[in-house]
Formats: sequence, structure tokens, C-alpha cells
Amino acid sequence: MNFKTIMIVGVSALSLAFIGCKSMQGYSAEEIGLRKTTLFNEEAQIQAYDYEAKVAGESELIERAFENAPPMISHNLDGMLPITKDNNSCTGCHLPEIAEAVGATAMPKSHFYDLRNNKDLHGEMDENRFNCVICHTTQVNAAPLVENNFKADFRQENSNTKSNLLDVLNEGVK
Repeated sequence: MNFKTIMIVGVSALSLAFIGCKSMQGYSAEEIGLRKTTLFNEEAQIQAYDYEAKVAGESELIERAFENAPPMISHNLDGMLPITKDNNSCTGCHLPEIAEAVGATAMPKSHFYDLRNNKDLHGEMDENRFNCVICHTTQVNAAPLVENNFKADFRQENSNTKSNLLDVLNEGVK
């Protein structure tokens, strides 16, 4: 290769690098993600949603999104938050021995099983499951941010309203 060819290749490479760096741009906090407001102000986003106004006992059951998905909370949580180990309003209606009498969905067997130690807790709720809203969320009346064509395929007839997670946890594992 002669000097002229080396210079042309070198200048071309530097030009492409410069153009590539010049075209890179930063994004503002309002442009990041699906939400088009600043990430540093939670108030604006929270006020935009209309949470279900029905109180516990008057709401309709929301089907699960997929098999063994944590069900949505179909009622408002006014006066029930924060949930702590010592103050959990959810258990007042959703413990299995109470749920049927009040018409609530009973907590499944998996909530009374220590998955870390593979141990049945014989009716005592696993202490790691006290904060219900980590998995269960309230239904909000909002348009989806992204179109979703997912259709759940439930293997059993009542899997859209009941959990059998503990029964199928090790399914396929031998």
C-alpha cells in the first residue's frame, strides 16, 4: 500500500467516526421510557390514573393475566395501606377460613408454604408474604401504553381465577 492509499483510508475512518459521534444524541428525562413525563416527579403520573372506586365486597373478580399470575386487587385500598407484618387488613377477608364466609378469594396454599426451606407451615402464613401489594396490584382505568395481543392459555378450567402454583411448582423437574 502506498502512502496516498493509507491517507485516504485513515481520513475516511476518522470522518466516519466523527459523523457517528456527532449523530449520537442524549435524551431528556421526558423522552426516556414509555411514560412521557419527567422521571423526577411522581405526583403528575399518579394523579392521572383513575383507580377502581368499588369497596371490598362490592367489586367483581378480575381474571388472571396468565396461569398462576397473582390476581389483581379488584377493590380500592382506602384505609388499608401501608401493609405491615403487624397490620395487614387483607388477611381479615382473604385467609382461607374467612374467605368463603365473606365471599372473598382465599389465599392459595402457596402462601402457607416456606418455598426457601421446602416446608409446609400448617396454616401459618409465610412471613415473607405479608406485603400483599408487592405481587398484587389494584386495577387502574388507563389506556395501555403498548398494544398487547397476548392471550392466556389456561390448562385447567378454573385457572383464570384459582392458583395451583404449589401443585405445579416442580412440574417437569426430575
